Order: sequence, then C-alpha cells, then structure tokens
Amino acid sequence: MQKEDDRYRAPALDKGLDILELLASVDGGLTQAEIAKQMDRSPNEFYRMLDRLVRRGYVTRIDGDRYSLTLKLFGLSQLHAPVRRLVSYATPLMRELAETSWQANQLVVFDRGCAVVIAQQEAPRYWGISIRVGSHISLFDTGSGHVLLAFRSPEEREMMIAEHLRSNEKFAPPPDFFERLDQVRDRGYEMMASLQTTGVYNLSRPVLASDGKAIAALTIPYMPLANAPEAPDITRTLDLLKIMAEKLSSLAGFEPDKKD
Repeated sequence: MQKEDDRYRAPALDKGLDILELLASVDGGLTQAEIAKQMDRSPNEFYRMLDRLVRRGYVTRIDGDRYSLTLKLFGLSQLHAPVRRLVSYATPLMRELAETSWQANQLVVFDRGCAVVIAQQEAPRYWGISIRVGSHISLFDTGSGHVLLAFRSPEEREMMIAEHLRSNEKFAPPPDFFERLDQVRDRGYEMMASLQTTGVYNLSRPVLASDGKAIAALTIPYMPLANAPEAPDITRTLDLLKIMAEKLSSLAGFEPDKKD
C-alpha cells in the first residue's frame, strides 16, 4: 500500500525544487556534474530540468558551464502584498533615518524559519555597514533576530525557534537566551555588540502591528565614525531609531495605549 505522503508525489517538480534549493545554498554556482554529485544522481537526469529553469529565468549560466540562481525567485517573493506594502511605507523613513543618523539601516522580517532582510538603506556618507536585501540572518545572535522573537508570545517564540532549527540544525540558542529576550521586550529595544563584525553595535527596535506583536525589526548596524564629532553618538542614534520605528509602527496600525 502506498504511503500517505507519497500518494501525490510529483518527481519532476521535486527534482526542480531540489535544484533551486541546492543552488540557493552555494555561492558561485555549480556545474551540471557538481549538481548531480551533490544530489547523488546521474548528470543526464538534470539536463532537461536545468534547460527549463534557464529558459524560465530562474537559473542562469555563468562562466560557460556553471549554473546559478537569478533574482527571479526573490522578485516573486516581493510581489507578496503585505511585504511590498511594508517596504513601500518604510523606504522614505529608512532614508530619513540614514540621513539623520549617518548610519545604514535595514528592515528584517521572519519568514519560514529565517530572519530575512527585505529592505536596506545605505549610509549617506563614505563609511557604513550594509547587508544585502534577501540575506538570511540568525535569530539567535543578531539584534534583529532578538527583537523579532522578543515581541512575540512565548508560544510563538517556541514555534519560530523550532522552525529556525529545522533549517539551521547546527545552531542553538544559549542557555540564558529567553531571559535575554525578556530583557529586550522590557526595555523596548536591543543593543548588542555585533557577533559578526568587530566594532559594530546592533541597535534594533520592533515595528509593531495593531496587536503589539513585531512584524519586523528596524536595525542600525552602528559604527562609530572617527574624525566626525558632529555625527550622532550611539545614544542619539538610539533616539532616532526609536522615532522611526514608532512612525512605522503607527503606519502598521499600532496604538501604544492598546499594547498587550
């Protein structure tokens, strides 16, 4: 008797999705032989599938014989109305925040187990830290991840973490992680030394929906600027971040007196 979860299998679709997921996990692309080796299949099994993915614009050929993802999948994800609307509301505020703080900033949401950068604003002057739009970052060791979890119910936190661990099994939260999240929620923001870039501090505040839960994190990777005494210090930058996060939360329907 056929297993329940095998009854509606679509091998060709599975094969195409396997290829897309594999190419999304590497930089620089893979040859047809390398794809076959990674998937433990014969190279001939993938020729027609790769050809179709190239013709449909999901995959491109680079350096002659290597296959790499295009931005088509990311473009499709941006068609999702709530995300597109959020980015459209946030863009002018993020631009203003960059100008007043002299720092870059980004907007991050939780999506299918990952914290994902959906908008990025460069620093207006020569120096700044930027993260590519579409980047997946950790929930456990970033300011954005902490804020996305802190402003959710304990049950939702558990579900988000479980989903994150399914795709990031080698990472796990530290022992005092939930205590840290409670502290972030109590003070309203996260401020932590970056665990990825020396000398940078993650400053992050939630963008709250009408129910008081975080739908996004607005984050500044704060980098002290040498020989620029007129630049806002970290305390002033936190104030500017608060103003913009509150403006964006208001646009999302949040009213402070109705906070959970």
